[in-house]
Amino acid sequence: MRERVSAFVCEHVRPSETVLDAGGAAGQAELARLRELAKAAGLWALPLPRELGGGGLALDEYFAVAEQEGSSDHGPAALGSACLLDVRMFQRFARPAVLELLKPLVAGEISGSYAMTEPGVAGSDPMAARTTAVRTCGGWRINGRKWFTTGAGSASYVTVLASGSLFVVTDFRVVREIPVLGVGGQFEIALDNVFVPDDHLLGEEGDGLAIAGTRLALGRTLRCLRWIGMAERAFELMCARANERQVRGSALADRQLVQQHVFESLLAIRSARALTRQAADLVAAEQDARTAIGLAKVAAARTLHQVTDAAIQVFGAEGLGPGTPLPMLARIGRAARILDGADEMHVSDTARRVLRTRAN
Repeated sequence: MRERVSAFVCEHVRPSETVLDAGGAAGQAELARLRELAKAAGLWALPLPRELGGGGLALDEYFAVAEQEGSSDHGPAALGSACLLDVRMFQRFARPAVLELLKPLVAGEISGSYAMTEPGVAGSDPMAARTTAVRTCGGWRINGRKWFTTGAGSASYVTVLASGSLFVVTDFRVVREIPVLGVGGQFEIALDNVFVPDDHLLGEEGDGLAIAGTRLALGRTLRCLRWIGMAERAFELMCARANERQVRGSALADRQLVQQHVFESLLAIRSARALTRQAADLVAAEQDARTAIGLAKVAAARTLHQVTDAAIQVFGAEGLGPGTPLPMLARIGRAARILDGADEMHVSDTARRVLRTRAN
């Protein structure tokens, strides 16, 4: 399965990355084409339940292929696994009205988005969120703004954290798209006195942060696996360049400083992979994985950033241009150190947790 997924991403998804990054009608059409190819290849929605139209892989089985699928930032969307977090969250916490979204979601007929971060509020402090949900007859009135909300521009619904609860909201206004280092896909949305019926509340009132915590554990683990897949891709490019490029009669691979880039990159990848697999095993077994995830998240994000930067250095000026995927990987690697909690937050939280256990 790993070989099949890897081959599909290499042959079909990676060549389309420029079009997919640009978005718009052309990007949507290309994504639809790739999804049909994935379905025909029997690779569609691998970790999602069979009864919903997915491949039925258990989490530990999917973790074994997530690195290959995620070697392209568009791999999960093209192969139908990008909605995994929403599907698992809805199956566990949603009421029947929201559960009706599952089949079209898994089929790729609709998409969703997830909104926690807000303008003017530190993303690492969800307790400080200002979006409010006030009870009214038969439901809630929600007011506030969210930003860096992935895919909200084409989403059929957004899961919103408001007043400590999570709501599935279908009536929201897109304020603007927010380019991240020059590439779109992130949005600011407004919730202007939006009515949300009671049956669109996830879990019980006040359960939002606890539900978000269960979602984050899996989400961070998947991101780590995907970032390692991207780092491996940058590493392969760097090694090929070092072996092929001749400078003053010898290959770059013969230069000690280039050899050091290769060594440090391989060390980082294998270390991050080992840490991520430990975290993935704990998440799949539904055990406490907070410390393991904290270590893996920082290691994987740093690794993608480090390895891509080293690859660009080996390529020279060509690594900065459109002839390789390295600028794209560099953008993702830099953002990785902020997404799902900045490095500093994970370092502090993990260290405090470890120190508390040592003090008892």
